[in-house]
Amino acid sequence: MGILQDLLKDIPLPKMVKVKQHFDDTKIENVTEAVTEKLKRDAIQQKVKPGMEIAIAVGSRGMDRLVEITAATVQFLKELGATPFIVPSMGSHGGATAEGQREVLAHLGVTEESVKAEIRSSMEVIKLGQLENGLPVYIDKYASKADGIVVINRIKPHTAFRGQVESGIMKMISIGLGKQKGAEACHQLGFKYMAENVPAMAKMMMEKTPILFGFATLENAFDKVAKVEVLAAEEVEEKEPALQAQAKQLLPKIFFDQIDVLVIDEIGKNISGDGMDPNITGRYPTPYAHGGPEVNKMVVLDLTPETEGNANGVGTADFTTQRLVDKMNLEFTYANGLTSTVVAPTKIATTLPNDHQAIQAAIKTCNILDFTKVKMVRIKNTLEISEIEVSEALLEHVIEHENLEQISELKEMEFNENGNLA
Repeated sequence: MGILQDLLKDIPLPKMVKVKQHFDDTKIENVTEAVTEKLKRDAIQQKVKPGMEIAIAVGSRGMDRLVEITAATVQFLKELGATPFIVPSMGSHGGATAEGQREVLAHLGVTEESVKAEIRSSMEVIKLGQLENGLPVYIDKYASKADGIVVINRIKPHTAFRGQVESGIMKMISIGLGKQKGAEACHQLGFKYMAENVPAMAKMMMEKTPILFGFATLENAFDKVAKVEVLAAEEVEEKEPALQAQAKQLLPKIFFDQIDVLVIDEIGKNISGDGMDPNITGRYPTPYAHGGPEVNKMVVLDLTPETEGNANGVGTADFTTQRLVDKMNLEFTYANGLTSTVVAPTKIATTLPNDHQAIQAAIKTCNILDFTKVKMVRIKNTLEISEIEVSEALLEHVIEHENLEQISELKEMEFNENGNLA
């Protein structure tokens, strides 16, 4: 028996029970109709003239109904006589290559066939100027040549900073349309100043380029579109903060304030830019954001296929598995840290041979006297938390909480012959 097995062999695993978390599931059923209705505002229609070439900035990972929203926007612009085309707008993602970003769009379902518009992908940018603090401001080459620019994004709390605007229209303009160089510039001074730099860059870009309007969605706790809004460029600065506040109210959560061990089955860029959403886990890659449960030890077990080896976020956990590490694409993973300047999430967490030992290691180190009373929560990923598993020690809290419902009996955790969860 090896040293690790010897250290962990007597660490007990708790019985677990399935629990339903109840959230408001209000959503828009006919998204295309809702999008079209918002686009019909006079303030929006008046901006589009026949013959205009209009770049549509698209690239928000995991955004619900992205294809429908993009296709409806394309159709709206065509009906007004414009020629819309798609510009991948995702900072450094897709390996910071033109073809990689086209592939990311395809993974999101956005292709020339699905949205009926040409995709023009390039990492080349034009420098528009610089902020007073010296940061340069860039914009995608193709977008810079367009007669108009439209931005599509989801508004939600950011994972690494707090401000009046976080993830949303302004961030899509400053970082998404700025491509790798723009993302790098915006992150250059760190997340401590992002709340200032994101809107400052976006404002300069709106002043110097023909940005027409931004299309925003707010999603409910099940990541379904709950609200759509279209803001003319001149409305964005004033109205986006209120939408950001609404988005925070809609955010799902784990209904436990203190967790000894949080087990996450999978992380990936299609789940969150950070692999797992810190707003859910309470673990943030920087000291400039806060909220969520207090977690003593965190385990991540695997990567999603869609993340293509990008394991950004694994370093935010305490423990991981060899199977996750074997799937890592270090170039894709490290590109995240080199662009964002936050490299802790790209480190490799303490690695155990399998799920069984990784979970045992987390329990052993979670600073409690009686391991049989560990308060453990297991989730599939941070997008899917309406059904979770909790240990026996949390069962009383489940019974007392109005948003929690026990839906199974307690049972032992089951592992396969490789020591991974069945």
